[in-house]
Amino acid sequence: MIKKLLVSAAILAAAVTQGAAETAIQFALDWKFEGPSAPYFVAIDKGHFEAEGLAVEIAEGAGSLDAIPKVATGAFPLGFADINSLMRFLDQNPDAPVTAIMMVYDKPPFAVVGRKSLGVETPKDLEGKVLGAPPPDGAWAQFPIFATENGLDTDKITVEPVGFPTREPMLAEGKVAAVTGFSFSSTLNLKRLGVPMDDQSVLLMADYGVSLYGNAIIVNTDFAANNPEVVKGFVKAVAMGWKDAIADPAAAIESLVERNPAADAALETERLQMAIDANVLTDYVMKNGFGGIDDQRMAKAIEQTKSVYEFQSEPDGSRYFDASYLPGGGFKLQ
Repeated sequence: MIKKLLVSAAILAAAVTQGAAETAIQFALDWKFEGPSAPYFVAIDKGHFEAEGLAVEIAEGAGSLDAIPKVATGAFPLGFADINSLMRFLDQNPDAPVTAIMMVYDKPPFAVVGRKSLGVETPKDLEGKVLGAPPPDGAWAQFPIFATENGLDTDKITVEPVGFPTREPMLAEGKVAAVTGFSFSSTLNLKRLGVPMDDQSVLLMADYGVSLYGNAIIVNTDFAANNPEVVKGFVKAVAMGWKDAIADPAAAIESLVERNPAADAALETERLQMAIDANVLTDYVMKNGFGGIDDQRMAKAIEQTKSVYEFQSEPDGSRYFDASYLPGGGFKLQ
């Protein structure tokens, strides 16, 4: 079904206007226009996309899984999504023309954020508590691995399905003791709601045995096959946007606020800096460049996923990530 939809939809989603100098590209984000999305707007404002012959339009998302079907059906040629959720999507839709091509969150921000005043400081503290989790949340999708790695008895954890808009307010009000979410999103949303940082316990899953990657740029593979230079230009411009944002986060947030005037510039600058420090500029990226992955680590991530998810067919790492659109050695961000 998806394959049939794609042939026509991909062409419509990112068509090159006859006679026009630029290729129009729609890019599907995972979430709202917050600090970590600033680099993509910087790439627009500083002309990085234009230099590659691209006119890029960026759309908000509704969670880490949201962009995957959008790109798979061809509604968007490119998106930003959780690679672990992509694995499961491809297992359930083996003919879907979508793959990851550029790792952005080398260390994923998947986290359980709790309140010390409500008795949550360690993973084991979740037992006997209420955990708020939005069903489409990327962190919630990986919670079973986190629970397995930390020996949690999930029967002792009451899971409350919550919406993204109510997740942090419910924790701030004490209606749940912890929530799943991205570390840089939930913590600062709670801070804005009046929950001091010293009352927050941030259990970053990567620090508790979870060896997964995070969000990556994904592409419709049929579109990529027909437009390889467009895709290469897109990831190059994205890397330039991140490089500029790392050099001057406050200036990058100006590009964000232009699209989201309601944003708190200081808070979003802090959020962007958190993402840079914890998720983007990792030791691996500093040594090996931005955008690529380590095959051995990916194999381990697949094995962890297999421990909590029954694949319908044997998983294949090459199906989930294609590095051919990246330069050798990745992009240098500093």
